[in-house]
Amino acid sequence: MSQTSLDVASSPVLQDLRAHTGELHIALEKRLPFFSDTLDIPGFLRLMQAYHGFYAPLEAAVRASPGLPGDFDRQRLSKAATLAGDLRALGLSETAVSALPHCTELPRIDSSAACLGVLYVIEGATLGGQVLRREIQARLSLDAGNGAAFLDVYGSDTGRHWRTFLSCLCSRTLDAAERAVVVSAAQQTFRCFERWLESREVLL
Repeated sequence: MSQTSLDVASSPVLQDLRAHTGELHIALEKRLPFFSDTLDIPGFLRLMQAYHGFYAPLEAAVRASPGLPGDFDRQRLSKAATLAGDLRALGLSETAVSALPHCTELPRIDSSAACLGVLYVIEGATLGGQVLRREIQARLSLDAGNGAAFLDVYGSDTGRHWRTFLSCLCSRTLDAAERAVVVSAAQQTFRCFERWLESREVLL
């Protein structure tokens, strides 16, 4: 393991995040229907509509936040656009995509620390997307070309982008209060996402 990897692994903020968001992450994963025997293409479409309804307003809120780190690539806040493309590939019209409901209960993103917490969740989700991508391709024959691009949104750059984000996160000099804000924002993101998906009736 490189010295940089060791430094990231021992970062107090990353240790705090892993300790205090792990249970929320696992609880949500258990309720997502990606591995359900009953998931079909209409069910996948409903699930991706719900995802779009959360990612679109959340990414907009992060982009608008004065706390967005200056070294974070804003082009990576385009997952909702990829979702919209998937929805069109799955048969929705542009008008129908534009009319989809959006979540209004979002985490507070009023500081750099809060931004980092939210980004930790949405950037980290791209790693899990690699596992989901393979499952959905095998189960539903969907891939990046016909409705499941969101699950492979960074393609072969997934690992590199995650490592870059971790370096961005762990290079910050954060005191205990700021680390608590990072963790709280990440927790809020998981909770808001689960409540939204539940309200859209797409969870197990």
